[in-house]
Amino acid sequence: MMVRAEQITKTYDSLQVLKGINLNVRRSEVVTIAGASGAGKTTLLQILGTLGKPDAGQVYIDGTPVFDLHARELSHFRNSRIGFVFQFHHLLPEFTALENVCMPAFIARKKHEQATARAKELLDFLGLKDRMAHKPNELSGGEQQRVAVARALMNEPPVLLADEPSGNLDTKNKQELHRLFFTLRDQLRQTVIIVTHDPELATMSDRVITMSDGRVSDSEQPH
Repeated sequence: MMVRAEQITKTYDSLQVLKGINLNVRRSEVVTIAGASGAGKTTLLQILGTLGKPDAGQVYIDGTPVFDLHARELSHFRNSRIGFVFQFHHLLPEFTALENVCMPAFIARKKHEQATARAKELLDFLGLKDRMAHKPNELSGGEQQRVAVARALMNEPPVLLADEPSGNLDTKNKQELHRLFFTLRDQLRQTVIIVTHDPELATMSDRVITMSDGRVSDSEQPH
């Protein structure tokens, strides 16, 4: 399994948000996590991405028990092994698309030439070859989100996590972004876990995991 969660619990104040979550995601699988607001989807995704820590339980990514890592090791692991795409792209407005994509590599202290070559390759792959020198405010919403996807892929992480990635896009750009996730699976063997309210994306995915009241209530293949 590429991602495995065992008995994940999380409580905020007196509210138990996650109640013993068990989850398995295979390599090169596109999985959507669905459910009503307040079901615990985003909290679970944050824990899978090591952005939050569970009260109990463990997450294994490609066999590594991530919460056994020390803080510096965990930070390095997150930067190199997990990519993130959010509803709001969080691009740095003062930098070009190319510079934004390079950021994770610079954080990992990779050579400038190596980072730039990789970023150009990704932007070309995502259809943004002619937009590399543009700043975020010069890009459409769909282009901005594709830049965010390129940034997430910069360090070649085996796992891509996305939280409502198409929530702010119009229908055309939303459909293009949804297709992109499956292109990444097919061409790069990317494992993708997506929290979404979008029924179209859930239907396209390899498997839908439905959450309810802090638990996994259903896990099924949509086709």
